[in-house]
Amino acid sequence: MQLIWLRSDLRVHDNTALAAAAERGPTVAVYLLSPEQWQAHDDAACKVDFWLRNLRELSKTLGELNIPLLIRHAATWEQAPQVLLELCQQLHVQALHVNEEYGIHETRRDAAAAHVVEAHGVTFYSHFDQLLFKPGSVLTKTGSWFQVFSQFRKVCYARLHSGLPPLLKTPKTQLPMSITSDPVPSQVDGFATPSETLRSLWPAGETEALRRLENFADRQINHYKNERDFPAKPGTSQLSAYLAAGVISARQCLHAALQSNRGEFESGNVGAVTWINELLWREFYKHILVGYPRVSRHRAFRPQTEALAWRDAPEELAAWQQARTGLPIIDAAMRQLLETGWMHNRLRMVVAMFLTKNLLIDWREGERFFMRHLIDGDLAANNGGWQWSSSTGTDSAPYFRIFNPLSQSEKFDAQGLFIKHWLPELAAINKKDLHNPAATGGLFGAADYPQPMVNLSQSRERALAAFKNLPSRQDAGGGYE
Repeated sequence: MQLIWLRSDLRVHDNTALAAAAERGPTVAVYLLSPEQWQAHDDAACKVDFWLRNLRELSKTLGELNIPLLIRHAATWEQAPQVLLELCQQLHVQALHVNEEYGIHETRRDAAAAHVVEAHGVTFYSHFDQLLFKPGSVLTKTGSWFQVFSQFRKVCYARLHSGLPPLLKTPKTQLPMSITSDPVPSQVDGFATPSETLRSLWPAGETEALRRLENFADRQINHYKNERDFPAKPGTSQLSAYLAAGVISARQCLHAALQSNRGEFESGNVGAVTWINELLWREFYKHILVGYPRVSRHRAFRPQTEALAWRDAPEELAAWQQARTGLPIIDAAMRQLLETGWMHNRLRMVVAMFLTKNLLIDWREGERFFMRHLIDGDLAANNGGWQWSSSTGTDSAPYFRIFNPLSQSEKFDAQGLFIKHWLPELAAINKKDLHNPAATGGLFGAADYPQPMVNLSQSRERALAAFKNLPSRQDAGGGYE
């Protein structure tokens, strides 16, 4: 008997551990509910709900292959090895299969599970699956981990040219077993059920994920480079939540992008090339998680930035969290996050720079708030993005590069369509005044909308001064972007 322990790989197609287990013999799947661990990792309620909904769909698909899905409880990952051992002994399991996960807690959990089950005669197989390149396999000429994305990407492209990671076959239907699948709960303690409106934006299951991928590759990928920065346009793939939960694989995404671009990586359709670069950004941040474990410990990638004099400003933090900053593009983006569990990527950078530069509030506050609300919350990507925006991370924006929310708004939402959608109280304002209603002197007819909470120019100077005072920083000038 083979047992596959499912985690962030909730799919039947192109699943390395599942394919390997099914190849070796009759297979059973298990998923562990770990609510206390999820809370400790700041996982969002909408994300947990998304996992459970995908598990229900996966259970049906596995059922068609006669693979039972069992549900067990391990409140924290420390309990996981014993729970798995008991199940292995109960079912007379010969081998336990997992797909590798990354991060300090994940690696410790898997090492502990391997130690416990192997001590009782169960072979533990850990399969490489989540990424295109195994962490530690893409290194500089001196054998160190890359710290700059552009250099990392160049090596990845060279490797991909010499051979694509293949897609794996879906397991064949096995003979029926006497084991019955467990029902998947509709919710777990400590996590509220999100609104039906939010749920409807993110239908569960591999069929939906593959439909989105196919639709994007057929219709939108050609325009991706030109439209991805405009939040009012449907310019992105909307696949991040499915990738984070492993409902679709990075390999499937890469193959679809290349197929749409006639097999070209760096030429042909610039939209496809740009999207492949985004897949490699995801890859890069996962590699950073392994190569520099401190980022898993809430530490800055650039150690000298730990000395930054972040401001303790709880009221300002709350105003940012509650979309009450008085800057429409910031508030609209935060409302999108609160209501949909997702935020447009360009706006993730804009709101992160506003919090860490204009308000000079610790990036960890923003990182935590995002994780608690994102349906696609992923430690590597979220941490990487926040550290990039706050100039504490890898390949970071120079500290003097500070997005101006007003010019970003005017450039990427010129007609104000995104702002008006999320801030209907500003619907009557003309598009010229919409980006900065305060400039009208409060005569724009939206009395409930707050004044800007900070002077952008003065707060920019405050941020520059704070960064200039850090050790090992060259004095530099710069401007708004």
